[in-house]
Amino acid sequence: MEPPGHPARCHDVSTTPPVLAAELAQAWADIQRHHPELPDLAAPESLIGESSSACGAELSFERLLHEAVHGIAASRGVRDTSRAGRYHNRRFLAIAEELGLDHPEEPHPSSGFSLVTLNPEARKRYRPTMERLQRALKAHTAATTADTARSFRGPAARHGSSGGGVRVKAVCDCGRNVRVVPSVLAQAPIVCGGCGKPFRIPEAVGAGVG
Repeated sequence: MEPPGHPARCHDVSTTPPVLAAELAQAWADIQRHHPELPDLAAPESLIGESSSACGAELSFERLLHEAVHGIAASRGVRDTSRAGRYHNRRFLAIAEELGLDHPEEPHPSSGFSLVTLNPEARKRYRPTMERLQRALKAHTAATTADTARSFRGPAARHGSSGGGVRVKAVCDCGRNVRVVPSVLAQAPIVCGGCGKPFRIPEAVGAGVG
């Protein structure tokens, strides 16, 4: 339970994106229990609807674990990619192996060791987490498919925008920042893991003054 006055992590649990974001945050926390140096996931909503050919186009627990490798690399100050983040080098692979990801083949010419897969031990360790996240992903897919069939979603969706709009910088009181689609931030607060305060878009705050 959140302490009094603490911003809620998810206001409207009846809407699918916040529910899925909460499950992503829980799955990330499960990874942190095994790898405490992994930083907090500041904006789980940013992974929903985002496609990355270098890190895995489909949102899944395997993709989340891949992102966790990048998180640990960042916390260690390790440069794990090159070529604008597309080529995943052997330093990425070394951390991936720590987290239970394998890459049995030679590196891909353009993406390196990006196409890692769960090894049997990790699959067993995270089975309950994977099953819970998979249920949330299926519910999200079903809800968004039904919504698309009956709703007008605006020009961004009609023209195939993978993220639902342009990402802008949102900041918190301790100075950290994330890139987020404004409509995603409007669904529910995104809370900073460092100071516990919600991220906000400075331009939006400034526009409302006066």
